[in-house]
Parts: sequence; structure tokens; C-alpha cells
Amino acid sequence: MAKWTPKHEAPEPLEGPVVATITGGTILWFVLFLVQLPFYGWFDDHGHLWWVWTCLAGAGLGLIGIWYVRGRDAAIKRAAAEAEAEAEASPDSL
Repeated sequence: MAKWTPKHEAPEPLEGPVVATITGGTILWFVLFLVQLPFYGWFDDHGHLWWVWTCLAGAGLGLIGIWYVRGRDAAIKRAAAEAEAEAEASPDSL
């Protein structure tokens, strides 16, 4: 059996509004948690209490995600600024 090799290079990853996306998802998880709180007794009676705690866990992990992607975004911008500063400081070799 022959090993599969790609015929072209992989495309660059798409960069989008990552911080806004993670923030929106975190807000959505927290809103779902708040919406389910009035029905806590029903969830407990029917064995679905984990739904409530899953939403809270999603909101908590989302907060960690926001912290992570904000740091990543800052690092990308800092690297781009350093590369631009180096390009301006070095004389053209052409």
C-alpha cells in the first residue's frame, strides 16, 4: 500500500474575530445557565441536573478561553509590529 502524500501545500489558517466569537459563546453558555435555574427542581426530579452544571462549566471554561485568545491575539499583534519595525530598520538589499 502506497503512502498518501499531499499534492499541494495546506492553506494558511483563517483568522477571524476570535475574541468576539469566544466571548459570544461564553455569554450564551451563561445565559443558558440562568434560564435553567428557575427549573432546577424539575431538572433534579427528572435526572437532568447535569444540564444546568454543563452550562455553568461552559461559561467557566469560556472565561478561560477569553483570557487565552486575548493573550494570543496580543502576541500575534506584537509579533507583527516587531516584524514591521525590523523591516523598516533594515536597509533594502535590492
